[in-house]
Amino acid sequence: MSRKHVDLFTDGACSGNPGPGGWGAVLRYGAAEKELSGGENPTTNNRMELTAAIEGLAILKEPCDVTLYSDSRYLCDGITKGWAKSWRKNGWRKADKKPALNADLWERLLNLLEEHAVRLVWVKGHDGHPENERCDRLAVAAAAKFR
Repeated sequence: MSRKHVDLFTDGACSGNPGPGGWGAVLRYGAAEKELSGGENPTTNNRMELTAAIEGLAILKEPCDVTLYSDSRYLCDGITKGWAKSWRKNGWRKADKKPALNADLWERLLNLLEEHAVRLVWVKGHDGHPENERCDRLAVAAAAKFR
């Protein structure tokens, strides 16, 4: 039996870094779409980028094939270049022996990536990509609730 394919678009926003932050995600399965958003204060932009991906994957009720679109190099490179797996293997330490930031979120994300088959696609932020712009609006609106 083949898995369902889901497109997941994500973005994070932060007013100040750290400061009030928000995240937005749009899931698309066929013609069905679902929007998600949330935020916290204080937080950082990178935490919101990771949270958007985590929340989007966590809501899936069964293992899926997912194409995850993000404008975050931190998120995309952390996975595609193997940084996060290396940090976990080394007790959440980077190559320079300093602690890896956001280990709690990276751990959650890596666990979700073991459940779902995820292909990451980096998109240029604020460049007219319709779903990225939509996620940005969700993230900014969520962050505004914490000001």
